Amino acid sequence: MLPFLIVGGVGLAVLLISLIVGDIFDHFEIGDGAISGTALGIAAVVFGASGVLTYTSGLDTVWAYVLAAVLAVVAYLIAVVFVKRLTKSSDGEPTSAVGLGGVTRSTVTPAGGEVSLDGPHEVERRLAYADDTIAEGVRIRVVEHSGTRVKVVAD
Repeated sequence: MLPFLIVGGVGLAVLLISLIVGDIFDHFEIGDGAISGTALGIAAVVFGASGVLTYTSGLDTVWAYVLAAVLAVVAYLIAVVFVKRLTKSSDGEPTSAVGLGGVTRSTVTPAGGEVSLDGPHEVERRLAYADDTIAEGVRIRVVEHSGTRVKVVAD
């Protein structure tokens, strides 16, 4: 029973790391995302839990390993499908903020500042910069969008 507990514990650690820090296998281009830390963690937890349950129910040790391995493979495949589906749905094409109007929420300088934009998908403040200093509370317009930052000019 100890191997099931060890594999399950390691799987739980991998799963927690993948959920908190991010998928640890994203940095390796293996099989176009076929290896997922989250899916491996789920598979190892299922292997450990199902192995312990089948072992304690009185089945032979060989059958406990076989059943645990089959359930772990099934859990891994299901998890990979769900992880791929979730990453595709969350990685939508970002909308451009160029042309949107808004208001400065702090003084915006070439070094930075904050603005609130009037777009339909804009619910938070954005980091902004400008060629010239723009005071707080001034209406602005976005002329460039780079990542999460926007370049603004006074309206």
